[in-house]
Amino acid sequence: MKKFFSHLKGDAFGGITAGIVALPLALAFGVSSGLGPSAGLYGAIFLAFFAALFGGTNTQISGPTAPMTAVSMVLIAGLLAIHEGDVSKSLPIILAVFILAGLMQVGLGIFGFGKYIKYIPYPVVSGFMTAIGLIIIITQILPAVGYYAGEDTALIEKHMPHAEEMLLNDILKEEAGEGILVLENFKETVDRASRITPEEMESEASILAGNSASGALGALKAIPRALQNINWLELLLALGTIIIIYGFKRITTAIPSTLVALVIVSGIAFGFGLDYRPIEQIPSGFPVPNMAIFTEFDFGNLMPYFFTAFTLALLGSIDSLLTSVVADNVTKTKHKPNKELIGQGIGNTIGALFGGLPGAGATIRTVVNINAGGKTRLSGMIAGVFLLLILLALGDIASQIPAAVLAGILITVGFGVMDYKGLKAIPALPKDIKIGPIKLSSEVLIMIVVLLLSTFWNLVYAVGIGLIIASLMFMKKIGDLTALRSDVKSLKKEKAWADEADFPEKLKEEVFIKHLKGPLFFGSTSEFQALADQIPITAKTVVIRLGRMQYMDQSGLYAMEDVLQDLSKRNILVLFVGLLKQPRYMMERIDIIPNLILKEHIFKDFDSCLNWIKSNVKDEF
Repeated sequence: MKKFFSHLKGDAFGGITAGIVALPLALAFGVSSGLGPSAGLYGAIFLAFFAALFGGTNTQISGPTAPMTAVSMVLIAGLLAIHEGDVSKSLPIILAVFILAGLMQVGLGIFGFGKYIKYIPYPVVSGFMTAIGLIIIITQILPAVGYYAGEDTALIEKHMPHAEEMLLNDILKEEAGEGILVLENFKETVDRASRITPEEMESEASILAGNSASGALGALKAIPRALQNINWLELLLALGTIIIIYGFKRITTAIPSTLVALVIVSGIAFGFGLDYRPIEQIPSGFPVPNMAIFTEFDFGNLMPYFFTAFTLALLGSIDSLLTSVVADNVTKTKHKPNKELIGQGIGNTIGALFGGLPGAGATIRTVVNINAGGKTRLSGMIAGVFLLLILLALGDIASQIPAAVLAGILITVGFGVMDYKGLKAIPALPKDIKIGPIKLSSEVLIMIVVLLLSTFWNLVYAVGIGLIIASLMFMKKIGDLTALRSDVKSLKKEKAWADEADFPEKLKEEVFIKHLKGPLFFGSTSEFQALADQIPITAKTVVIRLGRMQYMDQSGLYAMEDVLQDLSKRNILVLFVGLLKQPRYMMERIDIIPNLILKEHIFKDFDSCLNWIKSNVKDEF
């Protein structure tokens, strides 16, 4: 306990400073997610506190981040569309997915997966991060110019027929649930339809209009209309915010420029009584658990979003552990990756119970904490408590922040999160694949695929597809390299190994040697299967040297069986040299040994094999 409070002053300064930096970002991420500023603030409070308390990185400051918010935004938009924009109906399943993601993170930590996160290919991460930046920038253009599709009268009118169709469809579903046959009692359908008010029609059309501009693709389609309906005050507020954020950094970095922009622009807008659009009202008082998660829980409704939860868990883990590495480099310490994942998972789970957005370790906030004096886990806990005090004391004031200010903040976040290092490297990467007449780098291809699919289709599926492509390309490269190293050649063409130098010259037409160097797995089986066709008609015996083949998978096992069967049909005897434990175990399981290879034809070293050859193979050519 004494050690815990040994750096109280530094931890207090670090935690409070990090909390100040986190405040505007938490509000902005909450607004952009679709759940409102309170969701971002609640996520920052609980994740910062509990991730620090249970985590494995002393100076880590956690909270909602751009990547986690972008994935959450996709989930939230989809569920809001299903529930006709009703947040109260959508919230239980949304928070249940967040809780599941948190529990998955805890599971990743408990089962020791922290050390495997580093194997996520860089092109996948790079394409994803750049896509996150683009999504944030594109989606924040509309609020930055003061355009809200759900309030566009002309667009609402355009969606009226679709709204009517949706309302009628709801009536038909209600009647089906009540056992009413529409064709037999159409009068009941007409009667219910007649009770639909113009206000209900307009509300449904407004929801549909708003949904049409959601996501990066929807926002891009809405931009031409937004530019025809610019609210110049909102645009000036957003531009003023962006200018101050970038400009103030040139003066000093001691005070967070994001907070300066928030205070100055919001103060001007509120102080001069300007007719701006404020953010959604932040609930006053201490956050309370959302019990609807449990009372309205349906496991069947949760299952379609299992992969989304896993993506959030994996992304949050990667984000947090990367920040942990940064913290290690600055503080010259060593984090505990699995413990960190457990802490992040607990924080996200508890935060979701209170309606908070999921998040991860935040690099900028962590570095700010360290530079301000934070040294122990207490600094992250103080950051969470500080944000809670802000909520309790200044919640009503924070509700007066202009929405355009947060849009401006998010646009700078979007530019900041893009992976410029990966983008700059594109011209220098080797062009190792060819698609038609075009040569390009496989890593660039992966990056572009993930970038485009993430931005304009689905973040969750894009990551999965990127991982699959990266894995397939890696396996092809390894397979090609393995095949290249273990090419089948006669001893006259192939460079002999040192212990083969004294092989009898007169037997080199009858005996051919195959060197297997490296694993025989599904990525290298195709070339190996061609072995039987490459052995000339003069051969009577083939020696397969396996001392450097440490591993064989099931694909390699059956490839070996096919080759041995082909050689057996041609009456070619096969000898094994240096067969290792794992490949031997595999071959014994399906009776390659002893059905195709007799145990007496398996030699420990080449010298004993050579003695057998000299005694049993005759010179016939």
